[in-house]
Amino acid sequence: MRTCVLSSGSGGNCTYIESAKTRLLIDLGTSSLYTEKKLQELNVDPNDIDGIFITHSHVDHIKGIKVFLKKYHTKLYLSEIILHEIFNEIKPENYEIIDKEISLNDVNITMFKISHDTEDANGFVFENNGKSIVYVTDTGYINLRNHKLLTNRNLYIFESNHDVEMLMNGHYPYHIKQRILGDKGHLSNKDSAYYLSKFIGNDTKYVILAHISKDNNTKELALETLRESLKKNQKNFDNILIAEQDKRTELIEV
Repeated sequence: MRTCVLSSGSGGNCTYIESAKTRLLIDLGTSSLYTEKKLQELNVDPNDIDGIFITHSHVDHIKGIKVFLKKYHTKLYLSEIILHEIFNEIKPENYEIIDKEISLNDVNITMFKISHDTEDANGFVFENNGKSIVYVTDTGYINLRNHKLLTNRNLYIFESNHDVEMLMNGHYPYHIKQRILGDKGHLSNKDSAYYLSKFIGNDTKYVILAHISKDNNTKELALETLRESLKKNQKNFDNILIAEQDKRTELIEV
């Protein structure tokens, strides 16, 4: 499998995953035009996208879907709750309700619940030919019941949203700070590093730190926090990339 984070942050999120027979998007919170351009940079025709998997209903994850669907009629994969949340705005005609596991061509997808301030929010594990990609953003914590599922995967696209000190000393109103820090908010650098230090195993090839706040974090802080945690836990791992808002990552193969 190969993956590329097309955009990541509070301004919009979209990730591309492909296997030999399948091409997928996770969320489409950028403009449709931006997504099309980034796909074309990868020599991917937007008409060839087999499905869009929706993590949750916040605008930075669904903003471009309506226009993209009108142009390409791509199938949506989402929970019933999320469908109800977005239906009046997007009115998808081609969709499939997913609950936990689904197979699409040669890719197996496992959906698991995360904790965010929406009616429903989900992470995903994509598997093909013995390889796996984990996608987790927009969550206040990761339930212990999912730790085994997430351990020793080949690639992690993983939230490292904020530095707590920057957030608390920043300009956000107090109630927004509390929302971000809460169980239904976002993973801090420290939280993210804690989980990744547990999950990364001998089979892990890459980590992409995602959904980094432009106001309450820096790429350098996120990277340094993870490296320090890995060192503390005696894990020798350094293939760490940073996803950005207006610039795609390289296309990574596992």
